[in-house]
Amino acid sequence: MSTVRVRFAPSPTGGLHLGGVRTVLYNYLFARQHGGQFILRIEDTDQTRFVPGAEQYIQDCLAWCGLIPDESPAHGGNYGPYRQSERKAIYLPYAQQLVAAGQAYYAFDTPEELEAKRKAVPNFQYSHATRMEMNNSLRLGEAVTKELLEKNTPHVIRIKMPENETVTFTDMIRGEVSFNASQSDDKVLLKADQMPTYHLAVVVDDFLMKITHAFRGEEWLPSAPVHVLLWKYLFGLDKMPQWAHLPLILKPDGNGKLSKRDGDRLGFPVFAMNWTDPKTGEQTKGFKEMGFLPAAFTNLLAMLGWNDGTEQELFSLEELVQKFSMERVHKGGAKFDFEKAKWYNHEWIKRLGVEGMRQVAASQLQEHGIAAEADYTNKVIALVKDRCTLLTDFWQESKFFFETPAQYDLPSVQPKWNDKKQQFFVEIIRQFELMQFWNATDLEKEFKEMMAVHELKPGDVLLPLRVMLVGGKSGPAVFDIAAVLGKEETIARIKAMMKLLQLQK
Repeated sequence: MSTVRVRFAPSPTGGLHLGGVRTVLYNYLFARQHGGQFILRIEDTDQTRFVPGAEQYIQDCLAWCGLIPDESPAHGGNYGPYRQSERKAIYLPYAQQLVAAGQAYYAFDTPEELEAKRKAVPNFQYSHATRMEMNNSLRLGEAVTKELLEKNTPHVIRIKMPENETVTFTDMIRGEVSFNASQSDDKVLLKADQMPTYHLAVVVDDFLMKITHAFRGEEWLPSAPVHVLLWKYLFGLDKMPQWAHLPLILKPDGNGKLSKRDGDRLGFPVFAMNWTDPKTGEQTKGFKEMGFLPAAFTNLLAMLGWNDGTEQELFSLEELVQKFSMERVHKGGAKFDFEKAKWYNHEWIKRLGVEGMRQVAASQLQEHGIAAEADYTNKVIALVKDRCTLLTDFWQESKFFFETPAQYDLPSVQPKWNDKKQQFFVEIIRQFELMQFWNATDLEKEFKEMMAVHELKPGDVLLPLRVMLVGGKSGPAVFDIAAVLGKEETIARIKAMMKLLQLQK
């Protein structure tokens, strides 16, 4: 059996949609599982849609996800160049071979003529039904065509789709798929500037790069008959890769493919990383910058349309390589659920060690002008890490460790505050000042003994203590907070809020 070779072939036109990253992931897992190669090929034949910086952005996204290609424009390889625009000279002979065999033809219609036809005929298709009304070599005949070509008249080459021929192929997910070829229009294969369209380039490049399996989104299914016929005409169907058309990632509400507009509307990203449009300067937020871990992002994408048949939901990349199989990819689309995506991230943050969170913490502290010792920061990370759903939550969850609360949630304490509680905290300050060992266990023991002496319940004084230390009702275990803050800061904060409570009386 030939070595497994798969490819991801994006167009450098903008941000990388999470559906694109999932296609990369499935390709990558399949290649690694079979000891094969994963290739990144840039399909930049449509120069009108080319966006500067988009190719580098795609490579950066894959690097962040840990899905590193074996061959690419950046990594090189034996089958380059890996940008289609640099392969331009390759495609013309194949297009001419198709014309010579009567499987394609020259079309001289101007853009204006095509536009006029579209206006005159609703849902106009350039196909077997209309091709003999148009300016092409089939209608004009050999002599006129030769003359036009000799004059360098602008033209394209279109595939001649056969009438009433059934085109069939086996999809790794969907099984046998059949189309009536006459339902497809005569796609342009080579443009007037001799740049190929996707349809010709993808077939030629997959052949020349020895691609064995081609996985792509199901939106490409309507183009399948054109591609099958091109394989048949140019190289023989026995050379065609095995195909799998992946299910769509659907919007959470309603029907249809998840779009950037849906993300904007519902308040979540659909791109892997931040993307800034070089023309408009508009920035679209990505999962990375929102605070997702790469492990969580690849895990949640794997599960959008696949499972291993068990209840397991958390998979590392290494586990996915072992467990993934195309047979278990679903035929139907998967609805994207941002709450579930955040759950994955929270679970992966919990798996991180303190070390894994240190850089995130350091950059957020720096943003807020905080210089803290590494040991102190590590203690804080250990306490708040599991409370973070997103990496960006760190500051919100931990800021009271680095800054004295600017305000206190007095309304949650004031109504039930009385002299008995005031006296209790006066005593607890005295006891805390006398304590030799400052740790959570001793603090809790001392606090509870004092509660018993004052005949108070935990509900009477634990909430006030939390608000004194944090400013509000959130945060980790209150004695853990006090232990990290230290004796001096803990006592100072208790005193500060007691003073405010007295003033409010």
